[in-house]
Amino acid sequence: MNLFGAIIFWTLLITFFVKLVSELLNLKAADAGVPDEFVGLFDEAAYRKSRDYLRTSTRFSLFGAAVDLSLLLLFWFSGGFNLLDQFLRGYGFHPIVCGVLYIGVLLLLQSLIDLPFSLYKTFVIEEKFGFNKTTPALFAADLVKTLALSLLLGTPLLAAVLWFFEVAGSMAWLWAWAGITIVSLALQYIAPTWIMPLFNKFVPLEEGELKSAIMHYAATVAFPLTGIYVLDGSKRSAKANAFFTGFGKRKRIALFDTLISAHPVSELVAVLAHEIGHFKKKHIIITMVLSLLNLGVLFFLLSLFMKNRSLFDAFFMHDLSVYGSLLFFSMLYTPVQWFLSLVMQALSRKHEYEADAYAVSTFEGGATLADALKKLSRNNLSNLTPHPLYVFLNYSHPPVLQRILRIRELVAGSNAKS
Repeated sequence: MNLFGAIIFWTLLITFFVKLVSELLNLKAADAGVPDEFVGLFDEAAYRKSRDYLRTSTRFSLFGAAVDLSLLLLFWFSGGFNLLDQFLRGYGFHPIVCGVLYIGVLLLLQSLIDLPFSLYKTFVIEEKFGFNKTTPALFAADLVKTLALSLLLGTPLLAAVLWFFEVAGSMAWLWAWAGITIVSLALQYIAPTWIMPLFNKFVPLEEGELKSAIMHYAATVAFPLTGIYVLDGSKRSAKANAFFTGFGKRKRIALFDTLISAHPVSELVAVLAHEIGHFKKKHIIITMVLSLLNLGVLFFLLSLFMKNRSLFDAFFMHDLSVYGSLLFFSMLYTPVQWFLSLVMQALSRKHEYEADAYAVSTFEGGATLADALKKLSRNNLSNLTPHPLYVFLNYSHPPVLQRILRIRELVAGSNAKS
């Protein structure tokens, strides 16, 4: 095993070990008891159910991660990457066609490995704890649609990237980056109208108390609402959520029907104020720009490692190729990507605090956001006391207790000033 192989191998092992340790610490932290903030909302039965859900989900996640790692190492050290490459090359395909097939087959194999885990999680674990509403027919339809979209959108995009690196020389990384950027921005406009409705119905929020309250709040913060939609999340899960998507005339605020049915109007407006806070603070744009910059760096570094013999030797590859370079460098880049993901998650947690603060400062019932978060935690069986290491490694949102305490401080400070 050469240096590149050693870096990738030990990165895989270390990240799995860190995941194992953080998961075990997280399980132990869950035994701390119900925080004072949740007393009265979480009775002993509800709290015990949330811990059981955490334990079951954690054990299943660790088992799945162990299987994935074991199969990857088995495929790697048995020469699977080279065997697949030689098999496809034997048909005499054009290098770009061969590359699309090569990466496509590997992604298909990964999907087939993930499928039984997804089935078990949906129809056993989520079913056991009262969340699953997905039927086998809906699960199969989602699978087919996802595969079709991957082929329709992913295939030409991958082929274009491979083509740039085949013919554009030293500037290939820049052309590839520009192409991906254009497609990513286009999808932000297309997805709300053409892609997301393939999976869920977006029904305009009907006239009534809720819509009137939302429109009144939006007017007070000068936020032009072009679309408030109710998403039929209940056909898949009992869990609730809300999100903001799209830009310009295509932007949408979507409220899950499960969210609307579980919260009064004041809490729903507070949740909406939080989502508008993300827009007002330009969090979506910041995250997108940083992600695209990261992609540009990745493509530039990829160009430096293009057809690197040592990198291919690490995977026992006989022939050099652009598609092999793309795949193997992405694995070599894993330590950098892992570090960047920690930075992005920390930034995301900061953004959540800022959106909470915006809701509190602009909505007269901002304190009700804390009540909404508490109910969401109970209904979603959230872990109330996650371990700090687990939060650092995995959470894009701050722990709900920390968010609530911060909101309480903001409300108290606002009241003191007035």
